[in-house]
Amino acid sequence: MPKKTALEPSVDWVELTSTDDDWDAIDPDVLVAMATQLHLVRAFEEEVLDLAGQKLINGPAHSSIGQEGGAVGSIFPLVGADHINGSHRGHHQFLAKAFGFVRPDGFDLRDGVPDDIRTVLRRSLAEIAGLAQGYCRGRGGSMHLQWKEAGAMGTNAIVGGAVPFASGFAWANKHAGSDNVSVTYFGDGAVNIGSVLETLNLAAAWKLPVCFFIENNQYAVSTTAEEATGEPRLSGRGPGFGIPSWKVDGMDTVAVYLAMQEALEVMRSGGGPTVIEVDTYRHFHQNGPFPGSAFGYRSKEEETHWKDRDPIRQMDAQLLRRGILTEDETAALRSSAKSTMAEISAELVEPDPDGKPGTQRIRPELWPDTDFIDVGIRGPEDLGSAKVRETADFGPDEVEDRKFVEVVAEVMHRRMSEDESIMVLGEDVHKLNGGSRGATKGLATDFPDRVLGTPISEAAFTGLGGGVALDGRYYPVVELMYADFIWVAADQIFNQIGKARHMFGGDHDMPLLMRIKIGTGTGYGSQHSMDPAGILATSVGWRIIAPSTPLEYVGLLNSAMRLKDPVAVLEHDADLYKTEGPAPVDDLDFCLPVGQAAVRRTGSDVTVISYLSMVRRALEAVETAGVDGEVIDLRWLDMASIDWSTIGESIRKTNRVVIVEQGPIGTSYGGWLSDEIQRRFFDWLDAPVTRVHGSESSPSISKILERAALASTDAIVSALRSV
Repeated sequence: MPKKTALEPSVDWVELTSTDDDWDAIDPDVLVAMATQLHLVRAFEEEVLDLAGQKLINGPAHSSIGQEGGAVGSIFPLVGADHINGSHRGHHQFLAKAFGFVRPDGFDLRDGVPDDIRTVLRRSLAEIAGLAQGYCRGRGGSMHLQWKEAGAMGTNAIVGGAVPFASGFAWANKHAGSDNVSVTYFGDGAVNIGSVLETLNLAAAWKLPVCFFIENNQYAVSTTAEEATGEPRLSGRGPGFGIPSWKVDGMDTVAVYLAMQEALEVMRSGGGPTVIEVDTYRHFHQNGPFPGSAFGYRSKEEETHWKDRDPIRQMDAQLLRRGILTEDETAALRSSAKSTMAEISAELVEPDPDGKPGTQRIRPELWPDTDFIDVGIRGPEDLGSAKVRETADFGPDEVEDRKFVEVVAEVMHRRMSEDESIMVLGEDVHKLNGGSRGATKGLATDFPDRVLGTPISEAAFTGLGGGVALDGRYYPVVELMYADFIWVAADQIFNQIGKARHMFGGDHDMPLLMRIKIGTGTGYGSQHSMDPAGILATSVGWRIIAPSTPLEYVGLLNSAMRLKDPVAVLEHDADLYKTEGPAPVDDLDFCLPVGQAAVRRTGSDVTVISYLSMVRRALEAVETAGVDGEVIDLRWLDMASIDWSTIGESIRKTNRVVIVEQGPIGTSYGGWLSDEIQRRFFDWLDAPVTRVHGSESSPSISKILERAALASTDAIVSALRSV
């Protein structure tokens, strides 16, 4: 018989329950302050549901009624510089963090509602109603609440989508040498999301001070935890990653408060991440004013059982038991909270002159101006005091031929030596003498605490970079080993990083660089060979640079890193990394103009537009075809930065366009570009825009099939002659 030895977790996993002695040990003023917050959050949520019932809230209203104890108990011991983020059901957490920020010592409703608390309630309700005075100027609504100054870094409509960002806040806190922490709130449905599990692992590996706070309200819409997972004790995820974990009654505000205090001791002392699971219950359905029993997935008896354990009922009972408040005084807390919210709501609505008697409408003057719709998608194109010059201005003695990939590493080394806020992260960037291709050579040796080799978990480390960017103290450079991996990290790239600035009001910066290696021509096959330009260009929020020479790389990278936006830099492995080209002898600081293309060859017969390695092939094809083509290297590919002036000037001269790219037709960059050219310059075109691109299929491993799948010089020649 084999010998078997029982294994034990390497960390504590406990269930914490409060006693009357625990309640008795807490200062009466603290309990009253907690009760005040519980009642205000409850009244706020009831007002939201009332407005939603009148169709005055556009979209869902995910009520937190019944779950207030977890939010108030966990946030009360935090400080203003701690960070939180959360999910679509996040009003209670947002309000608790905002209350704590403006009134760090708490407040007592019996003394009236302070003006700064009224402002928090008014702006929060206005945001949920989509109004201009809201914290996100009406763009975020119920599911996207953010007040960055208060450490409320944003709630999120994507289940589990906010979790990786919280690891970024935690990394920034740890690297800055502070003892501040981040808390990321999510529900039982998010526990099984891949990005959440990836982030648990990454946070544990790097000992990041982040608390993974699981609000187990028993249902992911209508699906129970028992249906969704083999281990419904969700805090058990923590020990699997070496994270100390607590399971707590979320209806008991003090139990949650005590568990968070213990978790904070671990995190603030350098012990790394923690997990707290609170068992709680939402009184209503997934969204709206109806109970879950109305939809048949739970019983009225179950709802009654949980309502009997309501956190406000428990808090009021303990205040009475200790003699801190009388029944009349607890009733007064409720009355004051309700009347305050009725007054605030009345400031946002008025009788509807066109409706039935008694109906209301939002006051028209409170809506955002529709001209605001696209403001703040990206930041300004401001390079500050940078030295801006064109590559054509470099004299022969200022450039020398260098291998492309060596210049990639060298200019990043220069930036990191000049700016201690820059950090680099990605798979193997810290080893192999500069990663898989040498693009980070020398960085880990000279900047060991800012060059971070990650687990193979693109969603987690990309999201961590997004959190660092949103925090704002450091500048993240995220490397994706291959462009195809954008799909692995897609939620973080497109829903989170790309949309963050605009979604949360358009005011805060999102400075981040994502280095993306394109693997076409390397023999790595269908899943390592995509060109992501078309996908990125048609997704909101990103800027894109596509350098075709080492000299261009330096100037474009320097410009990109001075902007306050997420920027993708496309780097071609086989066709550029290994090639040699002009590079600066000693000027690694110059910037190229933002949004300016370069004419690589003047001509009068046809405008040839391309980027990256296909610029060289386009130049070769023009000579071979015997056509007087004007070749434009786009350099900047995103919608906000593309140089329509240069393109238009050329088209008005040639009256014909050929767009050249390497990738397949399905995700083609040229698809949207040709459409936009024909919209803008139709009157100057003597022929339809011609496109040269790859096949529908992805490149195969076979060398012959790979070449056949990609656009070739011969294909460009053929297009030039036919047009």
